[in-house]
Amino acid sequence: MIKRLSKWLSCDIGVDLGTANTLVYVENRGIVVNEPSVVAVNLKTDRVVAVGAQAKQMLGRTPSHIKAVRPLVDGVISDYEITEEMMRYLLSKALSGKKTIFGPRVLVGVPSGITNVEIRAVRDATRSAGAREVHIVEEPMATAIGIRLPVKDPVGNMVIDLGGGTSDIAVISLGGVVQSKNLRVAGDQLNQDIINYVRSEFKILIGEKTAESVKIAIGSLIPAEEPLEAVIKGRDLVTGLPREVIITDADIREAIAQSIDSIIESTKEVVEITPPEILSDIMQRGIYLSGGGALIKGLPEILQEHIMIPVQVADDPLSAVVRGTGIILENLEKYREVLIENEDELPSKK
Repeated sequence: MIKRLSKWLSCDIGVDLGTANTLVYVENRGIVVNEPSVVAVNLKTDRVVAVGAQAKQMLGRTPSHIKAVRPLVDGVISDYEITEEMMRYLLSKALSGKKTIFGPRVLVGVPSGITNVEIRAVRDATRSAGAREVHIVEEPMATAIGIRLPVKDPVGNMVIDLGGGTSDIAVISLGGVVQSKNLRVAGDQLNQDIINYVRSEFKILIGEKTAESVKIAIGSLIPAEEPLEAVIKGRDLVTGLPREVIITDADIREAIAQSIDSIIESTKEVVEITPPEILSDIMQRGIYLSGGGALIKGLPEILQEHIMIPVQVADDPLSAVVRGTGIILENLEKYREVLIENEDELPSKK
């Protein structure tokens, strides 16, 4: 009876607060929100015009008095007030049709290695958006739990979460992170690499959305039997007029090569400082890739070739973090030790 009553009093919500996309999990309903982390603001009235997919469509297309912004940079809050508005919108959308007396209990996934000030900003923004309780978990840990790795057992697990703003490389054992590295090289940087390459090689200026669509369409780290091609349109830097060119997967490989090398070298660094017993477990169990970057064609093969450890892409890599937050919320007492907060901030759900 008490358990049934608690469902009416409040509910649990898990949030993967990403630089590129934010996903929201609601207990008993699964993933209910998957929206771009973009907010459009009217500069004249300081009011939010649109959030999520609707705001992303405005990127690069707004008049002077409307600004479409990403309130998160490299996985952390860069604009507190706009992030608060975005969280309020997402929580409201997640709770649509569900009546509760108290605000929800929210678990937010954040990149590993962020500062206490950045963690406090996430907690305060979420609480101001209407949350009753706010808990924080590192994204690599949430990823490992989301893909059902035995994080609480005395065995080594290694995950690489390639998001939009950051790449998290972590070795996990006994409910804690043994070694980790947070890298500011991820999907957004790869998009910028493509923009810079097209500007340098073809003298054409393209936008971020164009770069991302080309990366998804023909991006491959291993040459295909037949070259992949795509047509891109942009502004000619010489004449100032519109122009279109054809680029291939070889162009994309050359454009993102340096960033991919950074991810490989950082993975090597984490492996080199991992205790040998844990490393032997990882060699047997393999490395798991998650996040949008895991979908880049050929990345598992390239990593495996350089690191000499089996690499595989997790099931549904885009939702691994938010699925992990859902599992943690359903078993909060079991996973209490993986959260980044003080014990007095972890009241049990009655």
